[in-house]
Amino acid sequence: MQQVPNKLQREDKKQDLIIIMRLALTIRASSSSFSISNPIITLSQDESNTPTLPFNHCTTHSWSQLKPTSSANYMSPKLGPKWKQYQGINHWQDLLDPLDDNLRWEILRYGHFVDAAYRSFDFDPSSPTYATCRHPKSSLLNRCGIASSGYKLTKNLRATCGIHVPTWADKISSWACSRSSWIGYIAVCEHKKEIIRLGRRDVVIAFRGTATCLEWLENLRATLTNLADQVDGKDDIGPMVQKGFLSLYTSKTSKQASLQEMVREEIGRVIKSYGNEPLSLTLTGHSLGAALAILSAYDITTTFENPPMVTVVSFGGPRVGNRRFRRILEQNGIKILRIVNPDDVFTRVPGFAVSKDNDVADNEDVHVARLLGWLHRRVEDMQLVYADVGQELRLSSKDLPYLKQGDVATCHDLKTYLHLVKSFVSSSCGPCTQKTINDMWPKAWL
Repeated sequence: MQQVPNKLQREDKKQDLIIIMRLALTIRASSSSFSISNPIITLSQDESNTPTLPFNHCTTHSWSQLKPTSSANYMSPKLGPKWKQYQGINHWQDLLDPLDDNLRWEILRYGHFVDAAYRSFDFDPSSPTYATCRHPKSSLLNRCGIASSGYKLTKNLRATCGIHVPTWADKISSWACSRSSWIGYIAVCEHKKEIIRLGRRDVVIAFRGTATCLEWLENLRATLTNLADQVDGKDDIGPMVQKGFLSLYTSKTSKQASLQEMVREEIGRVIKSYGNEPLSLTLTGHSLGAALAILSAYDITTTFENPPMVTVVSFGGPRVGNRRFRRILEQNGIKILRIVNPDDVFTRVPGFAVSKDNDVADNEDVHVARLLGWLHRRVEDMQLVYADVGQELRLSSKDLPYLKQGDVATCHDLKTYLHLVKSFVSSSCGPCTQKTINDMWPKAWL
C-alpha cells in the first residue's frame, strides 16, 4: 500500500514548487539580462562554438591566455618518483607558500579538465539537447583544446536532482524542471610518455559547477543530513553532509542511474584494469563540482578496499559536511587541496564553520566561552555547523588589479581562480608581476 505523505512532507514539496515557479518566471521575464540558466552566448574568432559560461564570463583576461601554447620555453615538469608529494601525501608541506612551480602546473592542468566540463555542457534552454553534453565522448577533450593531455575519456557522468515537481509544472516549464543533467566525466591517462612524466597512471574525475534551476534549489537545501552508511543509532552526532549535495549524488530515476552508481561502476572497472600498477585518482571541480568531488572521494574510499591514492583539487568550493565527516575524510587518507579566494562568498557557505574541535573550549574568557558555547549548540541544533576540510591555498582576487572589485561573479569565476594560481608566488610578495602568461606554461602537454 502506498504511504501517504505527512503534513510536513507536503509542506516541503509545496515550498519547493513555489521556489521553482518563482525562479522559472524570474528567468523567463529577464531574458534580456544575464541568467544563471540562460547565459549570454558570445563567440569570437579563436573560440567559435564556445559559450560564455555562468560565473565564467566576467574576467577581462581571455581564457585563451591560460591555455598551453607552443611558444613557451620549457617542457612539462617531470614528477617521476615525487608524484605522491604533489598529490598531497605530506599535505603539500613546503609546496604552497611559496607556491612550487611544479604544483602550480598540476593545479592549472586539472583546472583545464574542469573547464572542459563547463565548455561541453549545453546551457541553452531552448536547445533540444539542453543539459546534455555538447560533444561526443571520443572527441570531447579534443574539442575543448586538451587533446594532447594524454588522457582518454571513458565515462560520462550525470547527476539527478532529488526534488520532485508535479507533471503540470513540468509541462509549463520543462527546461526549468530538468531533473537529470550531464555533470562531468572520468578520463584515464593512457599516453606512455605522460604516464612516465606523472610517475603513475592518473585517473581524473572532473565536475562542472551549478547550471540548472533544480541544481540551484539543491544548493539552497543547506541543512546537514546523516550519511546513510554511517547511521549507527547513537545519540551523538555522526558524519553529516549538506542535504542538497548528497541528494544530487545519490538520487536516481527509473531510467537514470545515480551519480554515485556511475562513479562506483567506472572506478571499479579502472581499479580492476590497472590496479597492479602505480595508480592515482584525482577528483577536481569548481563550485558545486568541488562539493561533488569531495563526496565522490569519500564514497570511493569507503566502497573499495585498499583503493589507490585519492586526491581532491577543488576551485571555489562550498562547505560540505560537519567535523565528523572531516574526520572520516582524514581517516580514509583522502588528500584535499582547496583553492580559495577569500573574496568569493561561495567559499563561506553554507552554514557556519568551525576550524577545530576545541574552538570554544580554548577561549580564555569564561563568559565569552559560555556564550559561544550556547550559540554553537543552538546553531548545531539547526544542523548548520560545518567544518572546512583539507589544505587551503588562499589567493585573493584583490591582488590582481585588472579584476573587477566587488563583483561576485568575477570572484567566483573559474578563470579568476586559474589566473590567481598562475600569478601567485608567496604570501609575502603576492602575485608575480614579472612572469608572462607564456612563461608559466610548458611547451606542450607531452
